[in-house]
Amino acid sequence: MEIGAKEIELIVKEVLAGIENKITKPINIPSQSENGVFERVEDAIQAAYIAQREWAQRYRVEDRRRIIEAIRLAAKSHAKTLAKMVWEETGMGRFEDKIQKHMAVIDKTPGVECLTTDAISGDEGLMIEEYAPFGVIGAITPSTNPTETIINNTISMIAGGNSVVFNVHPGAKRCCAYCLKLLHQTIVENGGPANLITMQKEPTMEAVSKMTADPRIRLMVGTGGMPMVNALLRSGKKTIGAGAGNPPVIVDDTADIDLAAKEIYRGASFDNNILCLAEKEVFVMERVADELVNKLVKEGAYLLNSTELNEILKFAMIERDGSYEVNKQWVGKDAALFLEAIGVSGHKDVRLLICETDRSHPFVMVEQLMPILPIVRLRTFEECVECAVAAESGNRHTASMFSRNVENMTKFGKVIETTIFTKNGSTLKGVGIGGEGHTTMTIAGPTGEGLTCARSFTRRRRCMLAEGGLRII
Repeated sequence: MEIGAKEIELIVKEVLAGIENKITKPINIPSQSENGVFERVEDAIQAAYIAQREWAQRYRVEDRRRIIEAIRLAAKSHAKTLAKMVWEETGMGRFEDKIQKHMAVIDKTPGVECLTTDAISGDEGLMIEEYAPFGVIGAITPSTNPTETIINNTISMIAGGNSVVFNVHPGAKRCCAYCLKLLHQTIVENGGPANLITMQKEPTMEAVSKMTADPRIRLMVGTGGMPMVNALLRSGKKTIGAGAGNPPVIVDDTADIDLAAKEIYRGASFDNNILCLAEKEVFVMERVADELVNKLVKEGAYLLNSTELNEILKFAMIERDGSYEVNKQWVGKDAALFLEAIGVSGHKDVRLLICETDRSHPFVMVEQLMPILPIVRLRTFEECVECAVAAESGNRHTASMFSRNVENMTKFGKVIETTIFTKNGSTLKGVGIGGEGHTTMTIAGPTGEGLTCARSFTRRRRCMLAEGGLRII
């Protein structure tokens, strides 16, 4: 969810003005916390700073591996509880889908196994390059995937030898505190240092400002809306930014339409479309458009007529001076609630609303995070590509395509330049949910790290032993 413009400006001004003294503070024992949850962010940072030095100096990589496996087991045993807590507190998405998201980050977030060592041995000596920790990481998490992001970030970041100070979204603070305490307790019970992961109990914009200004935090990681990511980038702190997306789908006239309808329906309806990587708009060639729409309806989608579409637009989007923005009160709500709001009853089980629009409709051009999927008919493949690039708006997040034409898929993939590009499958498969590869909730398109893992949160360091040392040939 996005942070307001005034709050963002406050962050930037305070950080650039240097609200904190840049001189490293002496080490003091921080005030008592409740399993990593502190009243003050300053104490959360100090505790994480002490814990990280201990984690890096006293613990082996095998200890990291062991503790991360314990985290997976603990999180797995609480997956349903966490999913229910997120669903109840945020009021977004679908409980059953949130269980799937939790299981994906628990099972498919890489740990220390991706921290491989490179070595070169030659007449001039032995060189090795390894992945070393940054230190303390400040992580901003969203309300759309709150506890999922905490689990994912915790595994990746502590695997890299770091500690983490989280600033969670205020709309998900209770479930996030529960999750962090669970993971913190698991770390300590398995012999790890206390306060390896911390947070301030009441998340605030002031806390974000202090995190970005504090020299003990070596890296900021932002997962959420672009205003938040841009604010972190302007702070001057090293930043990994995972921002918004508005993923387009192209269906050309060679596609398997049965497959396209099934996969698009699955992805666009999953968790009420609140994933930034979910299919947000479809550009389909005229020749197969009727077939696609009909088969989406057979999958279970409800086709809005023009009157119903206009009625939903009135409350789902907010118009200001000719431009539109999302009405956040409707983000992640069930499709049935949209129908009930316009007087259409008897569709409690519907998961996705589809509608035919023109290429410039607000539901096409604005990332809405709602189970509403606009479909645009176009004559040629070239028009589909042009419109898809415009809708994606340079986020470089996710795109997908259904086609049997390899040349078309190649053309679109090169032009769209997204971090994730799925072909003939739901975009969920792009993050390992039903597809190959690892899972992450922090997809860093704006800053280029891509689908993050433990390696993303480390520094590459070289060690050189000269004069042919240690060589036996």
